[in-house]
Amino acid sequence: MTTNGHAARNDTGWTPEPVAGKRVLVTGGSTGIGRASAIMLAAAGAQVAIVGRHQQELDDAVRDVQQAGGQVVALQADLADAQDVSRVFAEVDERLGALDIVVNNAALAAGSVVDDTYDEWEYVVRTNLLGYMAVSHAAIERMKARGSGHIVNIGSMSADVREKDSSVYVATKSGIQGMSEALRKEVNPLGIKVSLIEPGAVGTDMQSQYSPQEQREQIEQQAMLRAEDIAACVLYVISQPPRCDVVDVKIRPHAQEI
Repeated sequence: MTTNGHAARNDTGWTPEPVAGKRVLVTGGSTGIGRASAIMLAAAGAQVAIVGRHQQELDDAVRDVQQAGGQVVALQADLADAQDVSRVFAEVDERLGALDIVVNNAALAAGSVVDDTYDEWEYVVRTNLLGYMAVSHAAIERMKARGSGHIVNIGSMSADVREKDSSVYVATKSGIQGMSEALRKEVNPLGIKVSLIEPGAVGTDMQSQYSPQEQREQIEQQAMLRAEDIAACVLYVISQPPRCDVVDVKIRPHAQEI
């Protein structure tokens, strides 16, 4: 059959990249956005490993993933520690065999340089920024040999909004924003994708200034997102066909004021 002298297409021109069978590492996967992403990806058939600092939260995440019909490997580690990063990847090599996707998500809330101490700032920077860098480095070492892979960095719209009284947190998220853009240009020739997702306010334990009830009210008022909203964005980003790079996504609550 032809149309205007041309052979008719047998497809829609767009086919999503299958998630089932992909080997995925989610950092900060025991709570919030990381846990929601692990649940969604595992339920879609991905082989998922999560990293978290606290065993009880990891156990809760494993239960939630299993209840959603998926399976997950849980690894307790502190990604501010270079030795823990090395240990995590040794376990990923053993348990998953290879790595297709990394979701860099492990992060801590932080306030202003006016407050707290050097040691506290240092720990936040080591977690929020150096942890992303170390995980990306280890992942790229594994991905480049196969000529494919995808790193998804969870940043924050704080990198652009730059809220008052959050200069430490803003510094780390601005660093992630800059690193993601430069790294994408560095590793694209190796067949590796880098995507940055920058959420606005999300109802998670990071929003400790709000009680769980206040978070629910904010979500109902469309002033705050659910963690699952960002997980759905992660799934969208990694489901694009090889020719498509989603470079940067900003996702904010409809009624968020800034």
